[in-house]
Amino acid sequence: MPPTPTVSITMAIRRAATIIVLGLLVGLVTSVAAIGFTTAVYALNDILLVSDYSRFRSDTQPLALQGLSIFIPMMGGIAVAVLIFRIDPRGRPSGPPDVIKAIQLQTDMPPTRSGLTSTLAALISLSIGASVGQYGPMVYLGAMLGQLTARLRTSIPNLTAICISCGVAAAIAAAFNAPIAGLIFAHEVILRHYSMQTFAPVTVAATTGYFMANVVFEKTPILVVQSSSIPHGEEFILFAILGLLCALVALLYMRSILFAAQKGQLFKAYPIARGAAAGLVVGLCLLMIPEIIGLGQVTLRFSTLEGAFAANELALFILGKIALTAFCLGFGFVGGVFSPALVIGALFGGLFWTILSAGFSFALSDFSIYVVCAMMAVTSPVIGAPLSAILIVFELTRSYDLAIASMICVVFSNALAFRVFGRSLFDRQLKNQGIDLSKGRDQAQLTALLVIDLAKADAAVFAPSDTEEAVVSALKATGFNQGFLREPETGAFIGAISRSDLDPKASTPVRNKVHDIDLVFNNKTNVLQAMEQLENFVGDAVPIVDPADNRLLGVVTEADIIQAYLKMVTRLRQEENATL
Repeated sequence: MPPTPTVSITMAIRRAATIIVLGLLVGLVTSVAAIGFTTAVYALNDILLVSDYSRFRSDTQPLALQGLSIFIPMMGGIAVAVLIFRIDPRGRPSGPPDVIKAIQLQTDMPPTRSGLTSTLAALISLSIGASVGQYGPMVYLGAMLGQLTARLRTSIPNLTAICISCGVAAAIAAAFNAPIAGLIFAHEVILRHYSMQTFAPVTVAATTGYFMANVVFEKTPILVVQSSSIPHGEEFILFAILGLLCALVALLYMRSILFAAQKGQLFKAYPIARGAAAGLVVGLCLLMIPEIIGLGQVTLRFSTLEGAFAANELALFILGKIALTAFCLGFGFVGGVFSPALVIGALFGGLFWTILSAGFSFALSDFSIYVVCAMMAVTSPVIGAPLSAILIVFELTRSYDLAIASMICVVFSNALAFRVFGRSLFDRQLKNQGIDLSKGRDQAQLTALLVIDLAKADAAVFAPSDTEEAVVSALKATGFNQGFLREPETGAFIGAISRSDLDPKASTPVRNKVHDIDLVFNNKTNVLQAMEQLENFVGDAVPIVDPADNRLLGVVTEADIIQAYLKMVTRLRQEENATL
């Protein structure tokens, strides 16, 4: 076994200091950008007469106000469509799934131009009242800024993953005033491992984000709940039941989003009209059910107050918020799924308490406890972050009892949702793109790597007119015992030839010695599929053939496939066990 590599104390200190400073820098820049993003959203809500406060204070004539309520969202929908389908190089918005994909597959994130257009599109969507979330764009913004920071020339391995995770942690910490939750979120959702190399800088970034939001900008928390105890131990059974019901709500929410996205693709050829239609629906909801539009901050705060909404109103708002969010995301608006899930969960918790209080003789815990528990129990399966959800509750309320109650709800909710749907909406969206993370990042990377990328340049490929003598000589030179025939004009694959079947002194063409081969890869065969098919394979190499026109694209050896697998495993283990 080779000796474990060591570094000098000076080098170790220099590397640790560099990583910590990078975490501080990314945390500082990201928190300022995230706070600026949310501040801009709230300001534009007022300017564009979307917020309740601005509409109440406006001296605009009622008829004109109604017209603006329709016109502004429609123009916003058109603007978002132009940004995404005309300016964005990818033609689709970027979000947290792209960040997860980049980290888990160790690939690049989308181009910076795509990230900027998606962020601007999200800002417009939120500003005109679309029912989408702000935390998804903030997470992506933090990841994008982290990736830009990673371009600094340093000798630190895994720097891109470190900086992206720092940006994500700082964004969550600044958004929720919850540094521990930001730290865990980056590891739980994005990295999915806890190496010391990332843990230290991500901690610094999350703390910096919290400091900037809480101390420098004095940003108020999204929710202020008075902590209180749980008087009856029997209520923990109710919290478990609430968790299971919240899982059903989360499943309805996630499936609605996927369904709307599928239906929205039917109108992809008409992005401008689709955006205008989405804006029209938002405008109508602004006039008729304003509680379900936008971020829902006012609705969220009122949902913690007992008696603020009747049971029928709570049910209406839950269904309306789910439907409108799915429609907005499916038909062109850009944003996250976190904020709407918080509102939906809070409303459902209030509905659950209202129904229970009418049927139970003993006094239940405070209304707000059920609201907070349900809020996190609905949200955590959507984003795949049960630990982060529990910690957000604890950091916002400082209540141990409430954190335990939330933990029960979150655990039961995630247990059911995971079995029925999967780890999160993000993972399901990636799975729909052909990236399945449910079996581990090693298999996901093997699935993403195609055997065509491993094809050998000096493969033993011959023309049918080549002589046996020439082919044997070439096979000896390359070390192969098997060769493959290809038509020179069309590139069509003919078959295989074995060195043992050839006469090294014969000048006859090899076309008469061709034979079929049992195993053939195509241009879409990935390394994982290749390894499974090679289980009973005996031979030097496998041809790669395009099934569309039978062209021989290349040849890959068994050794090349195994070497690619070993390199990938080594790279993953080095990242997951890296130290400062």
